[in-house]
Amino acid sequence: MGLVQHYPALKRPANPICSVCIANYNGTSLLADCLDSVLAQHCEASTEIIVHDDASTDDSVAFLREKYPQVEVLASTENVGFCVSNNRMVAHARGEYILLLNNDAALYPNALSTLLKAARQQTPAGILTLPQYDWTTGVLVDRGCLLDPFYNPVPNLDPKRTDVAMVIGACLFLPHTLWIELQGFPEWFESIGEDLYLCCLARLRGAPVQVTSDCGYRHRQGVSFGGNRITSGQLQTTFRRRRLSERNKTFALAIFTPTRAMWSLLAVHLSVLLFEGLVVSVLRMNYRIFHDIYANVPISLLRDQKALRKLRLEVQSTRNAPTKIFFQTFSLLPRKITMLLRFGIPRITK
Repeated sequence: MGLVQHYPALKRPANPICSVCIANYNGTSLLADCLDSVLAQHCEASTEIIVHDDASTDDSVAFLREKYPQVEVLASTENVGFCVSNNRMVAHARGEYILLLNNDAALYPNALSTLLKAARQQTPAGILTLPQYDWTTGVLVDRGCLLDPFYNPVPNLDPKRTDVAMVIGACLFLPHTLWIELQGFPEWFESIGEDLYLCCLARLRGAPVQVTSDCGYRHRQGVSFGGNRITSGQLQTTFRRRRLSERNKTFALAIFTPTRAMWSLLAVHLSVLLFEGLVVSVLRMNYRIFHDIYANVPISLLRDQKALRKLRLEVQSTRNAPTKIFFQTFSLLPRKITMLLRFGIPRITK
């Protein structure tokens, strides 16, 4: 799947404690803020930085080699997507811990030391994140996320809650050994929802998914992939992002819901989803919305049903967490209802 040109770091740490892995595509304007925040960490632990360039059409690779010789670069000849990019970097990483960091994010100065301290206190070892803050306003975006019944992320804003259902892949920290045990991101997801998949799998196997109580990171939401941000009081997204999001959340529901009620929940979910698609398509006067995004979900389920059924059986057979514990980080109110009341019908572009 595409050749990878390896550009070693000028001075590679001998035994790094943490490997910071940054997936990049056409991110020349973003990389300096991101990398400078890593290099400025108040942390005594040895750290290596790896950037996977996903066949950028800008001068990202040249920029990295000239301005950041201490960064190891894996330059792909083909655009392979977020999942493959991160899997490649972690396979190349040597750190005891892995931090996946978006190129449109930047760490607060004590972020790595905060994550390492929290990781060493986890029993058993699990997944961690930091509080996420909006890049422009500095407003708290989330402290990890809960999930609604249809696996839509619900931002956690409670400073007293540290156990969450999932953390955003823009800043995801875990032991290297746990990543190997979970087998990384599912490459057939392409992009979007891979963080949901990894966290659900970890929680089913009894590993905690948590957010630190302090420190944080800034994030330009939706910049690296497009969409998923509020513009002029309205939620704006793209066809590709929404298509992958709806499909992958549905796949996660079918794979991870640990009860016989999964089939009933899936039926309700598909009915509501198709109704939503019809309404949005009519209101936006664009049939492509229904065809490309919403109808794609049941079509994908039917096409991949054998593979999904096999994966579900494998996942559920390795479940260690009781059903009650798995659902403790779920919220009953569907996230889309609150978003609709607050921002109206989403605008879908491209």
